[in-house]
Amino acid sequence: MDMTHVHLLLNHVPTIGFAIALAMFVIALLMKNSELKRAALVLFVGVGLFTIPTYVSGNSAAEVICAGGTRAPACTDPAVSKSLIQTHEGAALLAFTAIILTGAFAWLGLWQLRRTSRTQNWTLGTVLVLGLVAFGLVARAANIGGEIRHSEIRTLQQATMPDGKIGQVAVEITTPEGHFARTVGAFVLSLPYGWPSLETLHFIGLSLLIGVVLLIDLRMLGVMKNVSFPALHRLLPWAIIGFGINLTSGMLFFVASPEQYAHNIAFIWKLILMMLAGLNAFYFTLFDEAWVLKPGDEAPFSAKAMAVSAIVLWIGVLYFGSMLPFIGGAF
Repeated sequence: MDMTHVHLLLNHVPTIGFAIALAMFVIALLMKNSELKRAALVLFVGVGLFTIPTYVSGNSAAEVICAGGTRAPACTDPAVSKSLIQTHEGAALLAFTAIILTGAFAWLGLWQLRRTSRTQNWTLGTVLVLGLVAFGLVARAANIGGEIRHSEIRTLQQATMPDGKIGQVAVEITTPEGHFARTVGAFVLSLPYGWPSLETLHFIGLSLLIGVVLLIDLRMLGVMKNVSFPALHRLLPWAIIGFGINLTSGMLFFVASPEQYAHNIAFIWKLILMMLAGLNAFYFTLFDEAWVLKPGDEAPFSAKAMAVSAIVLWIGVLYFGSMLPFIGGAF
């Protein structure tokens, strides 16, 4: 099993999962059902997390289909269009961005719900607008992806055949933004200080993220017992901002040079551990009952176990991130 299988396994999650979340959210707003609304927000965040490996595994799938990679001069398979693959890649990047933004505001809504027992109306409105935009983009990306191997679903138009007769041929879809991901990647590589600037932002985001996570986890383990859990809960948006900076800069690295990461075992392990750490943080910060404890209170064993696992996972993310140039020989 490689990243190609991961893409085939997950590529319907952003489409179907997001459609279910959006339908649940709209119904919850119409019915004013707070529990269904909360479940929809949770699903938005979950789909956002699983969209990350779905997107980054797409490059491996493209290489296998194209038998030479999307950066090769031409695909060796005459039935596959390199241009269509790159169009799908660009559409997927736009959909990925919209889904992540929706997930971020959904998380904000859950954070507000945990702190004040209600979600702000402007947050719900933002999630709804972003959700509708994201669904349209991901549906288009999925449709373009299907056309790569299934010419029978492409639009047909009349054309003159080699024998002089008039027939119908499949038309390759085009989008206004064209090969958007390749354009972004080329732009990042063309900037004289683009890569160092992104590295700097990556470390700033990492400091925010790991700093807040360590404070919370150490408090759960008994350090700084005079600090209340609600006080630490206020720091969580800074951790999410740090994660957003890291994700943005990391995705720009990947889009600029996907071949450096797609087959790097250190990158794959970093991605796996990052997903587990994200799920850990999602459960720990939104559902664990330790957040109601007062200064001086001891955290329950379950909270301590989650804190230890979070520290181990983030250390693993840091390790494999540092080992990218040394394991796998991608750089």
